[in-house]
Amino acid sequence: MRLKSKRAAILVEEIYNEFEVWIPYYRLKEEGVEVVVVGSGTASVYHGKYGIPINVDRNASEVAADEFDAVVIPGGYAPDKMRVHPEMVALVRDAFHKRKVVASICHGGWMLVSADVLGGKRATSYVAIKDDMTNAGALWEDSELVRDGNLLTSRKPDDLPAFCRAIVEALAEA
Repeated sequence: MRLKSKRAAILVEEIYNEFEVWIPYYRLKEEGVEVVVVGSGTASVYHGKYGIPINVDRNASEVAADEFDAVVIPGGYAPDKMRVHPEMVALVRDAFHKRKVVASICHGGWMLVSADVLGGKRATSYVAIKDDMTNAGALWEDSELVRDGNLLTSRKPDDLPAFCRAIVEALAEA
C-alpha cells in the first residue's frame, strides 16, 4: 500500500479492452492507489470487447487533471470513441502538460494523437496506429514499454506487466 496517497483516472468508453482496463485497475489498487473510472458521459456503464461491463465513477466533464497523479488510457476501440469528446481529450492534454503520469497502451495512442502531446516524444502503440503516432510527431519504437518523461506507452496486452510496473514506479517517483 505504498501509494495510498495517489489517485489515478482510468478512461473508458464502449468497446474497451478488458485486460487493459482491469489489470491496471487492480494492480494500482493493490498498491493503494485510489482509482477513479472516468467515462465520456455517454453512459454510466460501458462494455468491453468481450461484453464485460464497467461502472463509471465520474464523467470527464466532472473532473480535472489536478485531481489525479496519473491518467491511464486503455486500448480496444474505446479510444476512437473517447477522442470525439473534448472533455476527455482536454483531461489527457492537461494531465500531460501538468507533468502528471500519462500512461497509454495499444490503441490508447489515439487519445495522445488527439491531445497533441506527441511532438518529439518517444512512444509506442499497437502497430496498426504507428502511422497515426508518427504523423502526430512521435518518435515511434517497437518496445514493450517506452518512457519519455511523464509519458508511458506500451503496445498490446502482452506488455501489461511492464506497463503496470512502469505506472507504479512513476507514481512512486511523483
